[in-house]
Amino acid sequence: MHIGIAGAGLLGRLLALELSRAGHRVDVFDPAGGPGPKAESDSAAAAWTAAGMLSPVAELECADARVFAWGLRSCYLWPSIVHGLGEPVGLSLHGSLLLAHRGDAGAAQRVVSLLQSKAGAPYQPKLLDAKRLAELEPSIQGPALSWLLPCEGQIHTVQAMQALAVQATRQGTHWHWRSTVHAVEPGLLRVQTQRSVRPESAEVIRLAQPELGDSLRFDHVFDVRGIGARPQLPVRGVRGEVFWLHAPGVQLSRAVRLMHPRHTVYIVPRPDDMLVVGASEIESEDRSPVSLRSTLELLSAAHSVIPELAEARVVHSETNLRPALPDNLPLLTREPGITRINGLYRHGWLVAPAMVEEALAGGLS
Repeated sequence: MHIGIAGAGLLGRLLALELSRAGHRVDVFDPAGGPGPKAESDSAAAAWTAAGMLSPVAELECADARVFAWGLRSCYLWPSIVHGLGEPVGLSLHGSLLLAHRGDAGAAQRVVSLLQSKAGAPYQPKLLDAKRLAELEPSIQGPALSWLLPCEGQIHTVQAMQALAVQATRQGTHWHWRSTVHAVEPGLLRVQTQRSVRPESAEVIRLAQPELGDSLRFDHVFDVRGIGARPQLPVRGVRGEVFWLHAPGVQLSRAVRLMHPRHTVYIVPRPDDMLVVGASEIESEDRSPVSLRSTLELLSAAHSVIPELAEARVVHSETNLRPALPDNLPLLTREPGITRINGLYRHGWLVAPAMVEEALAGGLS
């Protein structure tokens, strides 16, 4: 079949990978300038900014049983996906940690009780004493309470996004950058493309640009545009902010969530002595740089549980908007000629593989 995909974020790349592997002819359209992370700020996919936490248990704080099931399935699928990419992608599934200082113990206990009531016995948070926490993560010091959340982990988002594009290209996917899809209908994409666009690398990206304002017909189309799907879907943007820290000597192997009066602050390890620090969500569509308030709150919170971060270097900060629907839950709809996936909110890396698997189950019509 000839497949059109609107959106080259995480969902678009996973779809391109699976569909091209199955032998379909795949064309992907996206307003970004190219396949890498340095696209324009108003068109960069939210997946680039995410820390890549794979946390089906922790997300039960705000998600439903369907997100939990998709998350568990995705944690099963990610190793085989990464193995088939042919490019290095950091992936760890050795659990994550939930931490709380004494002043936030009550709120943390309520969250843990909620997780315990929603998760089955194999997945429930396990309370750690100070000795056990020190054995698992010697750089963490100071929190009054800590829990290990099994079956969780993290993926290196930048490496994964790049590797997905490269492998899908090897399999014959055609990428159309600087191409804005204005509407998606069954079997049809309405596309406007900027002319005089060249691929970033002829060996990786093949361009076959449509004419300006074309209505392009396909056997089946996928709408995975995130907030670009407005007004066809009632999607809003939820601001996310992250810092990249270079912290030589800090020993951290698991993703960490710290309960905070205003945020849930996360700290995620990456190779080469790097850590990603961020907050789960801010209800705003502001794309401006990280604020002073966020900088002080997030980095102070991270330092409060890993004192060695006092000498870390802030090497990068960025913001982006996550696509969320009114109920903050993902949407997957299938009709003849069209499939829509949207509203992944803060669950994108957690649920995307399972949602793509479900979208493709039983074939396309």
